[in-house]
Amino acid sequence: MSRRFDHLADVEALIAVVDHGSLTAGAVALATTPSVLSRAISRLEGRLGTQLLRRTTRRIGLTDAGRLYVEQARGAFAQIDDAERAIQGQGGVLAGRVRLSVPTTYGHFRLPPLLQRFAERHPQVRVELNITNRNVDLVAEGFDLAIRLGELPDSGLVAHKLEDAQLRLVAAPAYIARAGEPRTLDDLHRHVCLPFVMPRTGRYAPWLFREDGRDLDWLPESTIEVSDDVLGVVSLAEHGMGLCQSYDFIVRERIERGGLVELLPHLGGRSRPFSLVYAPHRRLSAPARALIDLLKTA
Repeated sequence: MSRRFDHLADVEALIAVVDHGSLTAGAVALATTPSVLSRAISRLEGRLGTQLLRRTTRRIGLTDAGRLYVEQARGAFAQIDDAERAIQGQGGVLAGRVRLSVPTTYGHFRLPPLLQRFAERHPQVRVELNITNRNVDLVAEGFDLAIRLGELPDSGLVAHKLEDAQLRLVAAPAYIARAGEPRTLDDLHRHVCLPFVMPRTGRYAPWLFREDGRDLDWLPESTIEVSDDVLGVVSLAEHGMGLCQSYDFIVRERIERGGLVELLPHLGGRSRPFSLVYAPHRRLSAPARALIDLLKTA
């Protein structure tokens, strides 16, 4: 009896090329060569009797038939993935993998001790950690979970708030010695501020203060701005470049050892939330559920 689905590797090759945008990028993802993927796709097109990809010197695009086929194939692979997830962990020892995406602040300062606990409890689970300030597409990019900062839009994702992280305004002692210490919110206009450009909007993240019980969002202005890595504003501030607002869990140790000084503490009290999110329609593996439980109870 011949095998009905011996062409699944060719289907996987097609999806990899589509997902990564080129034969070269798809080959890197699958640890093979572009020529191997090209032959795989040609075999698949021969099997189906139709063209799936439009190839030009600059780009690769799907034909209408290719778009329909890839959509159906993704669904089939998702069902296989769900079947594997459903039985993982039934033997009493968790095994498998979890793909998690987190922002740099959480990935460097909050997550390491939590992942250490998880690894000690579940040594056979492989955690694939993506640290980025970009909001990944959980479904399209194959992530089980993500931690996100700020108020969440109504995206249809399941969300659990992990914490409200307190904010503090800080600068280095050398900067204060050189430029003086601000005493009021208006004084900030006379100081070098270090704003962060939010990747989703391209705008400066406002600094959050509370004065006489009122919440104030203050927009910093500067000739220096930081994008992509929000931890950059803290590094610049610690080197005397100016003022920045960051999370208490990031700057607390620097303040205690004298590398930074808190400013305008009477205007403090504001925070931003960090939340754990995942897709509601996707069946979570036992390792993913275990990691969710640990993060929610930390």
